[in-house]
Amino acid sequence: MIGGLSKMNRYLLAGAGVIGMLMASGVSAKAADTAELEAALKAMQAQMAALQKQVQEAKAAAAAAQAASANAGGSDLDLKVKWKGAPELASADGKFKFKVRGRVMADYDGIDQDTGITGRPDVDAVELRRARLGVEGVVWWDVKYKFEADFADNEVAIKDAYVAYAGLKPKDWGIGEIRFGNQYVYNSIEEITSSRFITFMERAAYQEAFFLDRQIGAAILAGGEHWSFQTGVYGAPAAEVTDFLQDQNAYSARLTVAPINREVNGVQQVLHLGASYRHRDEAQDFRSPPSGTTATVFDDQPFRYRARGADLHLADRFVQTPFLGAEDDLVNLEAAFVWGPFSMQGEWAQLSVNNVVPVVGVDPTYDGYYVDASYWLTGETRTYEADTGEFGRPKVKNPVLWGQGGGGWGAWQIAGRYDVVNLSDKSSTLIGFSGSGGAGTGSGLVACTLCGDQETWLVGVNWWLNDYTRLALNVTQSQINGGNPTNATGGAANRNNGADITGVGLRAQVDW
Repeated sequence: MIGGLSKMNRYLLAGAGVIGMLMASGVSAKAADTAELEAALKAMQAQMAALQKQVQEAKAAAAAAQAASANAGGSDLDLKVKWKGAPELASADGKFKFKVRGRVMADYDGIDQDTGITGRPDVDAVELRRARLGVEGVVWWDVKYKFEADFADNEVAIKDAYVAYAGLKPKDWGIGEIRFGNQYVYNSIEEITSSRFITFMERAAYQEAFFLDRQIGAAILAGGEHWSFQTGVYGAPAAEVTDFLQDQNAYSARLTVAPINREVNGVQQVLHLGASYRHRDEAQDFRSPPSGTTATVFDDQPFRYRARGADLHLADRFVQTPFLGAEDDLVNLEAAFVWGPFSMQGEWAQLSVNNVVPVVGVDPTYDGYYVDASYWLTGETRTYEADTGEFGRPKVKNPVLWGQGGGGWGAWQIAGRYDVVNLSDKSSTLIGFSGSGGAGTGSGLVACTLCGDQETWLVGVNWWLNDYTRLALNVTQSQINGGNPTNATGGAANRNNGADITGVGLRAQVDW
């Protein structure tokens, strides 16, 4: 191309010389033959056309050379960078992606635990509720991975840790993949919505009581603009692959539909409906108690069901069953509604405990539910992701940027929730194990005269400074009916009956 441009300069100089001679010999030109003049002009036009062709050929050759270089391995700077709380690095063709992810949630809980009834001391404490760090990315377009560990309270717990093949989805699907590893057992919109984006500091009480959480397994996920489906087969939770729970297995299926999922005149409108099922089996090997004793021996840890008071993480558990279940079946129904800044959400779950040992034929059924409502005072809306059936990151209209000499007041959300968990079915005849045990060990039997019901009212305020930072305030009260079969002070069963557990929770969180 350089040589071509040099040749063009020579032609231009020659043309300028011809024009100069014509001007210098103006008188002679007047006498020249008209045909000769026209011939000279045509010759100049032909030379210019030849020059333009050479320039075009040089450009085409340069483009071909660049394409060949890209096909041969690309440039060292073949990189795209996006900022999503932290840098997301990707190759220009999308073949590879990599991002560091994490979150920090620092909490304060002040809880009145009605010591006169429960015997439990009040709580006035702070904690790192979550302190997570991990990575996620894409390898060769279709293979995804995610790994995240939690370092809260100076303990390490594996959270999401899976590899997924995402090359099966049709074009009109938002998601379609097969996941292998530690992941959610897909049963509830509140559970699979990230803790970064749930409305309150903690999820509803029944979700802790019925153990809606992650387990190691294989799952299929699919979804589009108005629906989602997840199903999976699982083994033990990653944190509990021990002698006690190594034989646990589970399977689940969840289907959601969003007949309304649209934006009209700038107003987000969503109607979400869903249902799910889960079966768990502990595959236990119980042995009868020795003659004349109340001890028993079991190789695996039975299931038990319990929830913290006031929906705060540092509260004690005032309703709980003994270790009693070898199997259980869970049915969960969910619904959510969004209309601009206003939203409502509710779920109901029923859990049937099967093969209760050692009391054969006494299979209790527990249930729990909640309903909540929220409103964004600053005009934001909850972000809905229909292809997974969950809520996502809110978009703050006027983030706080005071340090930059401008900016707004962030996003303000007010909310309330009513939350119930019932663990008292058939409790008058229910007997279970007072504690966990292992292979070759024993555990005494206890009665659960009334394992307890918990009813909780909660109000909250969220201040989102920007899309990645939130301050939260929760004020809550739980009323306890019945209560634990045992308690920390060694008192009689159901000592917690009539207790009122009240609390205030504060949280500062950031994620990236």
